[in-house]
Amino acid sequence: MSTSTRPAPTARRSAARERLLATASRLFYREGIRAVGVERILAEAPATRATFYRHFPSKEDLVLAYLRGADDEVRAAVRTAVEAAPSPADAVRAIGRLVTDDLARPEFRGCAFLKAAAEYPDPDDPVRRLVAEHRAWYVATLAKLFAQAFADSPRRPDPEHAARHFAMMRDGAMAGAHLDGVESVRAAFQRGVEGLLTVLHRAR
Repeated sequence: MSTSTRPAPTARRSAARERLLATASRLFYREGIRAVGVERILAEAPATRATFYRHFPSKEDLVLAYLRGADDEVRAAVRTAVEAAPSPADAVRAIGRLVTDDLARPEFRGCAFLKAAAEYPDPDDPVRRLVAEHRAWYVATLAKLFAQAFADSPRRPDPEHAARHFAMMRDGAMAGAHLDGVESVRAAFQRGVEGLLTVLHRAR
C-alpha cells in the first residue's frame, strides 16, 4: 500500500498510463471511487491488467493520481484567476466565479475532494491526507487574499475566519446545487462572497 500522497518521481507518463488515468478519473468522479473496480477501468480504457499494474501498483495509487490531477486543475485555475484580477478583492470574487461556473457544467457531480473524503473517512488514509492537503492550500490561498483585501480596514477582520467561511460556503454550494438549483445556489453564494468582502468578520 502506498503511504505517501506525493507522486512517485519515476511515474511513467506513457499514452497507456494517461488513458488509464483519464478513464478512471471520469468513472471515479461520475460513479464513485469504491464503486468502480479495476476490471471496469481495464474494459473501458481499454488496457491489460499487466499494463495497469506496470503504471499503478495498486488501485490506491490510481486514486491518488486521480486526485492529484484534480488538485493540479484547481490550483492552475485559481492561479490564473488571481493573476488576472486587478485587486485582492477581485481575486476573491474570481475564485468565487470558478466555483459557480463549476456548478453549471453539465457533467458536474459535486466536489471530487468532498466525495473522496466521504468514501475514505480515516484521517490517516493517504487519500484523506491528500484531500486535507488540498483544502489546507485552498484556505491558505484565500486567507492571503483576504488579508490583502482587509489591509486598510479599521475593523481589523480576521482573514483566516473569512477564508474558512468562504470554504464552508463553497462546500455547501457544491453539495446543494443539484438539490436547490444552480441559479439559486449561485446567487446565494455570490451574495455570501460579497458579504465577506464587506468585512463581516472581526478578529477575536
